[in-house]
Amino acid sequence: MELARQDYCEACLSRQVSALRWWIVGLIFLATLINFLNRLAIAVLGPVMTVQLGLSSSQFAALTTSFLIAYTISQGISGKLYDKVGTKRGFVISIVVWSLSSMAHAFARGLVSLDCLRFMLGLGEGGTWPGAAKAIAEWFPARERALAMGICNSGTAIGTVIATPVILWIELRFGWRITFLTLGALGFGWLVLWLWLYRPHQESSTIAAKELPLAPADGEVATTQTIPWRELLRHREAWAVIMARFFGDPVWWLYITWLPLYLFKVRHFSLQQIGLFAWMPFVAADAGSLFGGWFSGHLIRRGWTVDRARKSVILGGMVLMCCGIPAAMTHNAMSALAFIAVVLFGFQSWISNVQTLPSDYFPATAVGSVMGMGGVGAGIGAMLLTQATGSMVDHYSYAPILITAGLLPIVATIVLFVLGGSIRQLSL
Repeated sequence: MELARQDYCEACLSRQVSALRWWIVGLIFLATLINFLNRLAIAVLGPVMTVQLGLSSSQFAALTTSFLIAYTISQGISGKLYDKVGTKRGFVISIVVWSLSSMAHAFARGLVSLDCLRFMLGLGEGGTWPGAAKAIAEWFPARERALAMGICNSGTAIGTVIATPVILWIELRFGWRITFLTLGALGFGWLVLWLWLYRPHQESSTIAAKELPLAPADGEVATTQTIPWRELLRHREAWAVIMARFFGDPVWWLYITWLPLYLFKVRHFSLQQIGLFAWMPFVAADAGSLFGGWFSGHLIRRGWTVDRARKSVILGGMVLMCCGIPAAMTHNAMSALAFIAVVLFGFQSWISNVQTLPSDYFPATAVGSVMGMGGVGAGIGAMLLTQATGSMVDHYSYAPILITAGLLPIVATIVLFVLGGSIRQLSL
């Protein structure tokens, strides 16, 4: 009788902790959604803020550069931070920094204060994806990691879809300053759930042993086992992730930054039409996040190797991302929007698997650092393409940029496959 009771308790614990890892991913999904609401608030509120604070268009554009510089720096710093202090504390630090920064926007008085606050927001928000990759590496077996990452990434697409109506609803009723206070407060509400729900691995040893063979026995300790950047950079697999994201991520930043303006100026959409249709590519992006993550895991469960499954989905995503070329060449506005939707579906399928590679290549104690270095590459690439887009649009048109964005995924994927070689866990 005692033995049966013990078996029953162990089975209950296994089910409880098994469910816990999906609750954790659900919380990280919610964090990425809140992340994008805070990030896009200034773009949505720009028409009001520029008038009230007396900002020129060039001054307002400079705020995006401040954010991107800090965001890029933070990717590297936060990756090392998460590997040092652990996933739970790392998210606490990131959320507190970005939530306080977002709320402080309510007290901005001009360009200098806004510039500093956008920089601080970028520092806080940059930790989200290194933290997500580290949490997934600690809690999920290889066959489930891409799906878990896809769920986390889908928060960015859904956040982009709902940002405009949610933010404008708050602003129209309470003003832009209360809007920033409200959005920042969401992060602190999230923290309550995170601190209550998250459990380190020493409290979940049964499920960790059964389902997470590549994770350390204690995901919140092992702080002395962090691997220096110089050691990680000796491995071509780290450079594969960095360079793939340098060439691939700018495609996403291109469309989330310029799509409304492109539809307005080139495709002659009215503001009403932009409100009615511009969200569609981001719904496709959300579907791509979930599909790309699920499909590689499905292939692994069917007996495919991790190497073959990941590369197959990455290759498929690359092909779809090339639809930026026909988007630039078609004369039909709705056809262009449909091609862009295909591009973003392909990108999110691609990135959900690329962001899983640090946990496929490296031990859990290095995942945050490698993910952060990849984020630095992504940020630099995004800044370069953003600046090139502005210059090209001013002097010529959007077409060369869209064609370039249709070719970049090919370069990114070739570099990834050549440098990364066979996807396998390294012994460091």
